[in-house]
Amino acid sequence: MNKTIANDEISLKELLASASEWYAYLLSKWKIILVSGIIGASLGIVYSITKKPIYKATLSFALEDEKGGGLGGALGLASTLGIDLGGNAGGIFTGANLTELFKSRSMVEKTLLSPVIIDGKTISLAEMYIQNNKWREKWNEKPNLKNVQFLPNQQREKFTRVQDSILGSIYTKLSKSGLIVAVKDKKVSIITMEVSSTNELFSKYFCEALAKQVGKFYVDTKSKKARMNMDILEHQTDSIRNELNGAITGVAAANDNTFNLNPALNVRRAPSVRRQVDVQANTAILTELVKQTELAKVTLRRETPLIQVIDKPILPLEKERFGKLKGIILGGFLFGFLAIAFLIVKRIIKQLV
Repeated sequence: MNKTIANDEISLKELLASASEWYAYLLSKWKIILVSGIIGASLGIVYSITKKPIYKATLSFALEDEKGGGLGGALGLASTLGIDLGGNAGGIFTGANLTELFKSRSMVEKTLLSPVIIDGKTISLAEMYIQNNKWREKWNEKPNLKNVQFLPNQQREKFTRVQDSILGSIYTKLSKSGLIVAVKDKKVSIITMEVSSTNELFSKYFCEALAKQVGKFYVDTKSKKARMNMDILEHQTDSIRNELNGAITGVAAANDNTFNLNPALNVRRAPSVRRQVDVQANTAILTELVKQTELAKVTLRRETPLIQVIDKPILPLEKERFGKLKGIILGGFLFGFLAIAFLIVKRIIKQLV
């Protein structure tokens, strides 16, 4: 047992001696480490100066929380009578699903084709992004990219393979680092969207355009069923109204034909009676359809608006810049660490050889 303790003590002494030896070795190379740190700090300053600042546009919105109330009871009663007035069809786009909708490729690409006015010219957000990142300067040397354009509100279905690739590349870059959509507090049903880029106007315009695009899609989707029912009811109402007007005219014509008719020929009054029955039936149907149509309009109004914007991005936007002090510290530390690692590896290799 004493022998084991002695071996442990020897191992600890050797470890301390080895550490002291390495420390002395690195201390003897302090000039190399210092120069490397100065070079790294200098490069850090250069990087902080040349790196463009990041502008962050923030937009917050809340979803309408419609519980139904008395109208919900009316819709339930209508349902028991066999009347389908739409109801809430947008449940699939709530919570996390809605945040994913904002980041979906379809919504982002449609937003990129939205028009904006820059220096008096109307261009798309995609074209603005390309100009801001100076992609066209690189494309001028490539014939297949030189004439590629992204016009405002251009039909996405008619894009070429090259256009699809470029738009997909923009979407990837935005979705990875330039677009954040999240609920900051689970207790509050307010969703915040952040768009970051090196162009202040692009951040603002894209943030607002994306909110508008998703809002329109969300409203159309959620109210689609109610809108379809309302359109059908309005069409049926117009048809019955035309039938009723025709029946009323038919009663008048039949009465004219049977005026002062011999009572012995009452059978001739049959057309007039049938017309009166048509008027009564169409009146009853029209009354019910008008009620249903008005209820369908109330249902549609209940479904919209579904997204209420609370805060919009206002110029000047929040700016994030890579500071000089941060560049000096990170650059100096990184190059100093690399210099130490290089010296250690070099000595180990020398000892092995």
